[in-house]
Amino acid sequence: MTNARLGDALRLLGIGATAARVYLALLDLAPAPLRAIAAATGLGDAELTAAYATLVDAGLASAAEENGDVVAPVPPAAGLEILARHRATEIEESRVAVGGAFESFRRQRLAAYNGDVVEVVTGEAIGPRIRHAWASAREQIRQFESPPYFPMPGATDDALATLARGVTQRVVYSRESLEHPGHLKDVIEPCVAAGEQARVLPSVPVKLVVIDEAYALVSLSIKEADVHNTMLVVQPCGLLSALVALFEQSWQNALPFHGRTTRPGGLPPADRRLLWLLAGGAGDDVIARELGVSRRTLYRRLQVLMARLGAANRFQMALHAQRNGWL
Repeated sequence: MTNARLGDALRLLGIGATAARVYLALLDLAPAPLRAIAAATGLGDAELTAAYATLVDAGLASAAEENGDVVAPVPPAAGLEILARHRATEIEESRVAVGGAFESFRRQRLAAYNGDVVEVVTGEAIGPRIRHAWASAREQIRQFESPPYFPMPGATDDALATLARGVTQRVVYSRESLEHPGHLKDVIEPCVAAGEQARVLPSVPVKLVVIDEAYALVSLSIKEADVHNTMLVVQPCGLLSALVALFEQSWQNALPFHGRTTRPGGLPPADRRLLWLLAGGAGDDVIARELGVSRRTLYRRLQVLMARLGAANRFQMALHAQRNGWL
């Protein structure tokens, strides 16, 4: 290792430039009297004494003879461990100090500019912003999903790509999502098959996407007016915390859409799908359409399935299925 690189390494451990010069001289000359080290480094008595004391305190140098005038470097393992710990402590303190300074800055900015907390996105800017959100997710996406839907080609592909790179997606669907023509087959089921965790409620309180713990997208969709051209972007604040809490509470109350699908003896795939649709709250017309059967055929299959499970009604059938881990 060159002297320059060794000097840089010592400085990274908190050893100043003057003490580093003394340590390099020790490596070249020791054991040697301090006056020889002074001559080699060109330091005065006061500077040399201070630099040598730094090395002794760091566990890198010591007297080689009892009178203390002849000095030498010592095995550095213990001293380097202490220096590394001190340096790590200083870096952590610096990180906390810089992070605290930024948080103070952010609070001041938020107090002065409330508009920074919630951003309004409208019209054609919505699609690119949503796609950027999916691409930026690193750990988890939490979503309330319900019509009306913003027309955005490639949205399902974006969700599948996000799942493929290991991002957890938890979605609570409204019953209307299952009933929306083609949405179950073309959007929901492909995402669930790719690893999405899906649950269903009769309705969701708001159309919402939470990206990690960083920000949330909130749609201002109004079904009655078919308005889906305005979205809010909520930055970290009390409102974001409330939206996350709302999602988690709803997730606990929602029914699983897919889960374990096997048991001893097994159920035919068509019967498992029928149970999933029932548990999700889909109506008879929707179930018949998704299964590609008539209402009469659906009723007949329901009767056969209830008899097979020993259930007197649909509620008992769904309860029995959930207890056995089929949902």
